[in-house]
Amino acid sequence: MTIANTVSSPTGDPYLLTPGPLTTSPSVKEAMLHDYGSRDNTFIELNANMLESLINIVNGQGTHVSVPLQGSGSFVVEAMIGNFVPADGKVLILVNGAYGKRIVKMCDYYKRHYSVQETPEDVPVDVVQLDKTLSANADITHVVVVYCETTSGILNTLKEVSEVVAKHKRGLLIDAMSAFGALPLDAKEIIFDAVVASSNKCLEGAPGLGFCIASESAMIKTEGNSPSLVLDLYDQWRAMQKTKQWRFTPPTHVILAFAQAIKEFEAEGNVTGRGGRYRKNYGILVSGMRDMGFKTLLPDELQAPIIVTFHMPTNPEFDFDQFYDGLRDQGYVIYPGKLTVANSFRIGCIGRLDHEHMEGALNAIKGMIEAFGITQISND
Repeated sequence: MTIANTVSSPTGDPYLLTPGPLTTSPSVKEAMLHDYGSRDNTFIELNANMLESLINIVNGQGTHVSVPLQGSGSFVVEAMIGNFVPADGKVLILVNGAYGKRIVKMCDYYKRHYSVQETPEDVPVDVVQLDKTLSANADITHVVVVYCETTSGILNTLKEVSEVVAKHKRGLLIDAMSAFGALPLDAKEIIFDAVVASSNKCLEGAPGLGFCIASESAMIKTEGNSPSLVLDLYDQWRAMQKTKQWRFTPPTHVILAFAQAIKEFEAEGNVTGRGGRYRKNYGILVSGMRDMGFKTLLPDELQAPIIVTFHMPTNPEFDFDQFYDGLRDQGYVIYPGKLTVANSFRIGCIGRLDHEHMEGALNAIKGMIEAFGITQISND
């Protein structure tokens, strides 16, 4: 199989068209070339500025607090569940993908009371049913929703969910891992107890840092709730208020990268600018793939401009492993599918990518299809 010319990032790496980790800018990588002690005044100030910037992104000045946590995004999702849902509470988990199901497992581990409202992976959460469920179940204290379910790339209707939850005076918990920084999330418009995200998605930092942004009134109520010392967000928050220090060794290099990533996020125009670039990437990708005959799992109105799921071609000549490896050899890394409703693969639109990278990936994909000898893609 003949492979086209290979491309690479400025640091010689393939471009990551995935849901994360992502391609980062050279300046974000360079920021990690410094060593700081956790008690260094420069580091302490940088850390404080980072936390303030996160609050600004959700327009939560004066009403909300931000708390960082070492680890991947799942660490801080688990921390949110363990802290904000008390042992005598009950959480309704809105599930339409693998990450909602992961929250169910977290509740099982922590022995938290819960119920599940599930829709298929290609269907957004059912707001009408949510309203009925909350009306009929006074014991539900919290609702948790995944803003953009990375399993399929589906965009859940966060504003409508928040309105229903607020109407019933329950606490809303949001997993915004694949949406934060690219999709709107204004604390003045969407009432929530807590939202969690991480450094390495739409904010384009390095992996290894999660954070929780919570209303201060809700955070105060979490004292003593956490079944974990390491994942105790309340204790982390109070310790940082008192000492400006992390309780345990902070991921200093990840924080340095994240601080630089936030500067670049703000320079690009915050959510409007970052989300705008991703939407352009999405438009180029979907248009080009459809022109080649690929079919998207979701209609445009349900799709977030974050990661797109495509049906796997059914042509006997198509082999996904060869397709993946061939694209990787040309400098583009895509992602396998994670669905139960369809055989699929995924291509991301986020990270330090623009129209040139999306067009390059499309040319590589076209070359692979031609190398397979496929003249017309079949989706039957």
